[in-house]
Amino acid sequence: MPELPEVEVVRRGLERWVSGRTVASVEVLHPRAVRRHPGGGPDFAARLTGHRIGAARRRGKYLWLPLDDTDASVLGHLGMSGQLLVQPEDAPDEKHLRVRVRFADTLGTELRFVDQRTFGGLSLHDNTPEGLPDVIAHIARDPLDPAFDDAAFHAALRLRRTTIKRALLDQSLISGVGNIYADEALWRSRLHYDRPTALFTRPRSYELLGHVRDVMNEALAAGGTSFDSLYVNVNGESGYFDRSLDAYGREDEPCRRCGTPMRRRPWMNRSSYFCPRCQRPPRPTAAPRP
Repeated sequence: MPELPEVEVVRRGLERWVSGRTVASVEVLHPRAVRRHPGGGPDFAARLTGHRIGAARRRGKYLWLPLDDTDASVLGHLGMSGQLLVQPEDAPDEKHLRVRVRFADTLGTELRFVDQRTFGGLSLHDNTPEGLPDVIAHIARDPLDPAFDDAAFHAALRLRRTTIKRALLDQSLISGVGNIYADEALWRSRLHYDRPTALFTRPRSYELLGHVRDVMNEALAAGGTSFDSLYVNVNGESGYFDRSLDAYGREDEPCRRCGTPMRRRPWMNRSSYFCPRCQRPPRPTAAPRP
């Protein structure tokens, strides 16, 4: 699933190649691609046609295209294999092309939503006063947002009474962090994924946030993380941050810090990668006396 860096790479491409253009026509080629839109394919196409697309926006893993002359936005959910591609109008259709958007100009390119597994999709939603599609109003700000409140994050972290990786993946607490970048930030912080959040001091929380931001900015500079051909930018190019990963996917490889073989453990239907020496598990808490 794309995380913040991958979605931000796509957002930047949409802002460069799509924002400011007026929609001439919309073709929905597969109903699942717009299943989150209450009116279905014909209504989605009719409500989008004729409107000018504003500056592409993102919060966490969610991106959207505001319609400048309305109070609505097109929300894009990439799922596990969704791609938003800007292609020449005469380019052959992709095998898994689901939605085509043509524009009322002479630039000669169109926006295509391609999705092999059909877990992603596009939908039109009313905006909140803050300018977010209403269905994602509950999503917290992400750590690259200038308005992200580090002190509020620490206070909420202490109150969650959970473990640190669960907290990092809680999109109502901090958005944009998924399994890959959680493992990377925890490795950099020398923190085990099961460390209780109630034990975090303010300096420790701030240090972790710093590592989260660092790894995401480095991934952004590398175009994101691509393990296969399913994640690409709007021009169809893969990211290459997978070459720089220190934890995720490195089971049995030596820790880049101490040389100890990295381990993988099943975790919430996912996997957690960590160094057993640098990221020691928390000591079990003694059971209270009756």
